[in-house]
Amino acid sequence: MTARTPGSRFLYEPFDATSARVETLERVSEERWLALERRLGGIEALLDRMERRMWMAVYGVAGTVAAQGLFLVMTGGLNTT
Repeated sequence: MTARTPGSRFLYEPFDATSARVETLERVSEERWLALERRLGGIEALLDRMERRMWMAVYGVAGTVAAQGLFLVMTGGLNTT
């Protein structure tokens, strides 16, 4: 085991620009993926809300048509005499 010298490791180790560039690109790439996943999650939540609204509209129209049909049957509006 060697004794550790005080100070920064960059004073004693050679600087490798290529590996530093690759590490930086990997970090940037990871952050971009995380941002993309966040945006896609937001879009997915928006689509879920929109789908619920569409189904509510469909059920509302179906309920209205059913209520009008029931009203016609109850009031005898279908008599053709």
